[in-house]
Amino acid sequence: MEEQYTPHKIEADAQQYWQEKNTFQAVEDVNREKFYCLSMMPYPSGSLHMGHVRNYTIGDVIARYQYMLGKNVLQPMSWDAFGLPAENAAIKHNIPPAKWTRQNIDHIRSQMMQMGFAYDWSREITTCDPEYYHWEQWFFLRLYKKGLAYKKNAEVNWDPVDQTVLANEQVVNGRGWRSGALVERREIPQWFLKITDYAEELLNDLDKLEHWPHQVKTMQRNWIGRSEGVEITFKVHDHHPITVFTTRPDTLFGVTYLAVAPQHPLAKQLAEDNPALHQFIEECRNIKLAEADIATMEKRGMPLGIHAQHPITGQAIPIWVANFVVMEYGSGALMAVPAHDQRDFEFAQKYHLPIKQVIVPETGIHWDFTRGAYTEMGELMDSAEFTGMSSKQAFDAIAAHLESLHAGQRKINYRLRDWGVSRQRYWGAPIPIINCPKCGPVPVPDRDLPVILPEEVQFTGVSSPLKSMPSFYETTCPVCQGPAERETDTFDTFMESSWYYARLACKKQHKAMLDGRANYWLPVDQYVGGIEHAVLHLLYARFFHKLMRDEGLLNSDEPFARLLSQGMVLNKGVKMSKSKGNVVDPQTLIERYGADTVRLFIIFAAPPEQSLEWSDSGVEGAHRFLKRLWAFAYENKTIVQKQNRLPKSNLLGTSNWENADPNQIDIFRQIYEILEQAKFDYERQQFNTVVSGCMKILNLLMKVSESHRIDAVDIREIVLHKGLSILLRLLAPITPHIAHQLWQDLQYEGAILDAEWPKSSPIVFKVDTIELVVQVNGKLRSRVRIPTNADQQAIETTIKDDSKVQQAIGGKPIKKIITVPGKLVNVVTGE
Repeated sequence: MEEQYTPHKIEADAQQYWQEKNTFQAVEDVNREKFYCLSMMPYPSGSLHMGHVRNYTIGDVIARYQYMLGKNVLQPMSWDAFGLPAENAAIKHNIPPAKWTRQNIDHIRSQMMQMGFAYDWSREITTCDPEYYHWEQWFFLRLYKKGLAYKKNAEVNWDPVDQTVLANEQVVNGRGWRSGALVERREIPQWFLKITDYAEELLNDLDKLEHWPHQVKTMQRNWIGRSEGVEITFKVHDHHPITVFTTRPDTLFGVTYLAVAPQHPLAKQLAEDNPALHQFIEECRNIKLAEADIATMEKRGMPLGIHAQHPITGQAIPIWVANFVVMEYGSGALMAVPAHDQRDFEFAQKYHLPIKQVIVPETGIHWDFTRGAYTEMGELMDSAEFTGMSSKQAFDAIAAHLESLHAGQRKINYRLRDWGVSRQRYWGAPIPIINCPKCGPVPVPDRDLPVILPEEVQFTGVSSPLKSMPSFYETTCPVCQGPAERETDTFDTFMESSWYYARLACKKQHKAMLDGRANYWLPVDQYVGGIEHAVLHLLYARFFHKLMRDEGLLNSDEPFARLLSQGMVLNKGVKMSKSKGNVVDPQTLIERYGADTVRLFIIFAAPPEQSLEWSDSGVEGAHRFLKRLWAFAYENKTIVQKQNRLPKSNLLGTSNWENADPNQIDIFRQIYEILEQAKFDYERQQFNTVVSGCMKILNLLMKVSESHRIDAVDIREIVLHKGLSILLRLLAPITPHIAHQLWQDLQYEGAILDAEWPKSSPIVFKVDTIELVVQVNGKLRSRVRIPTNADQQAIETTIKDDSKVQQAIGGKPIKKIITVPGKLVNVVTGE
């Protein structure tokens, strides 16, 4: 054993050992409990940044901990390789996206290996490989045949300079995020997947996800947006009737106008003979679809000059076109009740339209409309035979009346819209459709899959090279054998990230999308990734999982059993980013301190779900701890090695514990108390407190190495031996290299990864006191020692008398005290 801590040599040796032993290659074994741990795959844009390092370190700690519990662990890695940044790089650097992407993958892979992540590299997937997207194309065609994939014209944000569709988030102040060009609203053919067919199941199954953050489930519920209401039909003379959906049929008698979207067929039809209306619709072409923008923008409109008929009263109601009505939501029309909807109220005030109150507050007082619309429930007024009913009663009564008139029906509506999967870009998986002038869209035959994306391309502008490559798009129709063209749109990259977790379970499967191994490994037991993916990626992956289940490829309902959304890495209070100039390069830190130091700091600095504030001194502190650990192990190596050469039956020695040094016994007990707390913290994924526990163990062991009483039995060697073995095993998931090397140097049996997870000691059962963690309103504030037989009243008295607890409470009344026996106490205060 070397005297000095040399992290680079230690880490290289450990990584070579794991590689030679194929330590992390997972094999299906029905006789062992499986654990599938997966971190969200990265986009290979250049190098690992600190957000990546934190994400993958957290996932690796979880995987290694489960490995040490004896489970059959799978932790793979893959690459989300398609996407617009590669095209931008190709244009900027004159390098094909494929070459740029694969160079980046090679670089990031080497960085990940330096970090010692316990990945099964034999399962590595790159989504731009035809071997992968072959089966995505195959599956899309199955969905197309079932009617779950379809093509229709849809309005999009179109950048006329970049010649591409932009997501709402890529439109900044009405202009393309990259080109700066004024964005147009353009109607083009788009491919969609019918996620709306699964809206109810996607919503209801959120209740099954007990180990997902509440925040993420709430975000998904809001995105799906289930609402119960009534679809009402308003007749229009000489035109098709207008249908609207409302969740407030109780306000029907307060309708004073209808509003339709600028793209509504009725508005377009009337605009043909109305130049002013045509001009207004053109001006609305640049409207963004994001609800936040619609809510804050100036409300503008024009009367169409025609009226609808109220379905109950027969009253004539003017129809307007309004810029805040979006064709993609519902029917593209709404009934406006200015008295009871703030948006309708603002529009009515601007254009001097009637405001008719039909709901009275429960107080029975007429509403003061200088305060805005009254939007709460109440009691109906001026509503014919429904007057006097509560809003809840009127909902059912008016819905039933409309149904009897064949003028409406109850309906459940969703905010969720079908998933548009077409992108007018090059660097993506080709959509396997042939467009025939005679036969229309025709699926590519299975025998001709995959449709391979040509990788050796040159960008002569910003539009997709595929559109100028006859060798790609010119083909023959599989039905009529006539000339036809391949689809030049490519898939949204969310397609690739929606099923990769299942493909990773089916190693080297070349003949099918998935096989039975997917059912062995799935669902993923632990998924780790940022909160920014809380909605779209996770929702699409859940949808895709159900599609694969219904195609007979899987036998589970959900892809991810447990989700951990880690916090951001901050520097000087803001998120690290190149634009802010506050990036810390992990490679520099690895080269200076070693990977274990970086891992230790990241885990110790904050709980996984909270933001981590970068600290140079914190990194140096982590490095000092590892050097202290190494120096202590070196100093006591002879003692520990000697203990390891004894027969196992003698490892606790033959000492008379009753006559042993009480200080040493107390230290031994404290080490085991910390062990029990660390087990608890590992399970609840509060790894930062595991590290603090390890630091305490090292401090205790330093004390025991100095203690020795002549009048007592010396159990120092036993405590050092057992204590170091516990400490190294607790650290092994977090700082795996140094733990691996010290375990070998101190001559503990086998490799530390294969060592049995430490168990409680019978000596600990003799303990007279235990340490309790004390939280105030869920935050750690103190630790207290109490007698093992203390009752609840004694515990509460000790807690209340603790000075740190008193300081944290700050004189507030205590509402309740929650005790987890033998582990922690949480004091909940009032205002």
